[in-house]
Amino acid sequence: MKIGIIGLGNMADAILGGMLRKEIVKKEEIIGSAATERTIVRMKEKYGFTTTLDNREVARKAEILILAVKPQFLEAVIGQIRDCIREDLLLITIAAGKSIRWYEEVFGRPIRLVRCMPNTPALTGEGCTAVCAGENVREEDMALVLRLMGSFGRTCILQETKMDAFSAVAGSSPAFVFLFIEALADGGVAAGMTREQAVSAAAQAVLGSAKLLLETGHHPGVLKDMVCSPGGTTIQGVRTLEEKGMRGAVMDAVAACVERARQL
Repeated sequence: MKIGIIGLGNMADAILGGMLRKEIVKKEEIIGSAATERTIVRMKEKYGFTTTLDNREVARKAEILILAVKPQFLEAVIGQIRDCIREDLLLITIAAGKSIRWYEEVFGRPIRLVRCMPNTPALTGEGCTAVCAGENVREEDMALVLRLMGSFGRTCILQETKMDAFSAVAGSSPAFVFLFIEALADGGVAAGMTREQAVSAAAQAVLGSAKLLLETGHHPGVLKDMVCSPGGTTIQGVRTLEEKGMRGAVMDAVAACVERARQL
């Protein structure tokens, strides 16, 4: 199995790192390309797979080709590799906002394409990736893609109409979570904690809370109520967040991300 990847940024790093750690592929089976010499040298030194500046070389040699470039660069990259794409090649894309129909129009013919939407926690092996398949994708193709994407976290199969929403809820939300952690830490510093203590405590609390939710399967509201003792400190904090419109602000942020994804 020869895997090619065009674009070697953070998400490509997460994908390749997961596949290599889980030994789903060997470094000798990977070839990757990027726009700069600095990037390909860095990735070759980190993982030891073959790198090149030539996107066409990657497309020609790959059996599975992952397009890991930003949406604004996709059309130009596809223009470079269009005539190198064989009928038996399985394409995987991780770009936000680009539909399967868009890819078929740009390629100018039917293709075997799977859309995947990973998020940045994949860099730690704790990613969440949504997957949807084009009509030419076989059952065994999907099984392979789920195995590859599952090497760095959880996966779920979604209808394509829900991919923009997933991009907001799982893809953009780490930025919201980091903002929340920073705000919690600021509050801790204001109350006398050191910055290091406050950031560490806030981050661990968020990590533990997410793990508790996933492992118990309880509704978030049930877990929230478990923390809120009658007349206690936590319920007062929850009341303040509700007064400040936290829920509405988060929902509006998700809606803004979805709208932007549809404009890409």
